[in-house]
Amino acid sequence: MVSQTFSRCPALYGRDFVALEDFTSDEIRALLNFAIFLKQEKKAAHSHPLLSGKSVAMYFEKPSNRTRVSFEVGIYDLGAHPIYLRKEEINLGVRETIADTARTLSRYVDGIMIRTFAQSDVEELAQWASVPVINGLTDMHHPCQVMADLMTFQEVFGTFEGKKLTYIGDGNNMAHSLLMGCALVGMDVTITTPSGFEPLPEVVQKATEIGQKTGASILITNNIDAAVRGSHAVYTDVWASMGQESEAEARRAQFKGFQINSHVMSLAVPKAIVLHCLPAHRGEEITADVMETHANTIFEQAENRLHAQKAIMVALMRDPSKA
Repeated sequence: MVSQTFSRCPALYGRDFVALEDFTSDEIRALLNFAIFLKQEKKAAHSHPLLSGKSVAMYFEKPSNRTRVSFEVGIYDLGAHPIYLRKEEINLGVRETIADTARTLSRYVDGIMIRTFAQSDVEELAQWASVPVINGLTDMHHPCQVMADLMTFQEVFGTFEGKKLTYIGDGNNMAHSLLMGCALVGMDVTITTPSGFEPLPEVVQKATEIGQKTGASILITNNIDAAVRGSHAVYTDVWASMGQESEAEARRAQFKGFQINSHVMSLAVPKAIVLHCLPAHRGEEITADVMETHANTIFEQAENRLHAQKAIMVALMRDPSKA
């Protein structure tokens, strides 16, 4: 049964999960299908300790609720041992070089998950580590979250073809990874932000190049109503992310009008879903009534972090020759 289960997993053994654009459309789709399978198996109380005997280090420079719990539970589900590392214990790049930390941890564990600020820190860690490194979040990308987002969309609609997702808010790590993820699976994606808060041009350019191959259209606009029309999913994030607390008050004024509310949802297609990576600030980026109306989907999306990350960890850390 284990080998049967593992046969559904894409052949990504030994690779890192640093950014979505490092993978092909087929690889992303295979990971999503494997994640859905693992979710079904968990619901049926079928155990698959595919990483039995392994250890996974989890380094948190940014604290987290969903990332910490979903990774730790997922590691246990797979029969492995999670090791939680606080900033005070590692202090990446300060107590010792990132290269030395990577090489040391690689001698102890079978994989490293890192949640931090700088994308360059994750890339350097991956460069020097001899075990897979998974990006749990940086200021540039949030690839694990978008795998859960795409998984949720696939569960609801069954396909990405002919579908559109609109993201409303800051052109931040979520916007960047959504651009890449949607482009890779061939789904149209629109990012709408206040002027001056657009996603980085180089990310938009890369997503556009990917979309030209997969059939996905990419649009960046400051017109929220035009952006949402015809959308099957409407997505938002907090206006001020972790590390931007000092900007929160100013951003409330700058982002006024870039909110998911009943008017915005009336422009989307019937039965459109709302997605939010959480935590949600009701009354700011989303109204309380829309949040509660779509709560089932939003918290299914949160649950899917667990299943998507399990699929990623198995794909990267289980040797197919030993299946």
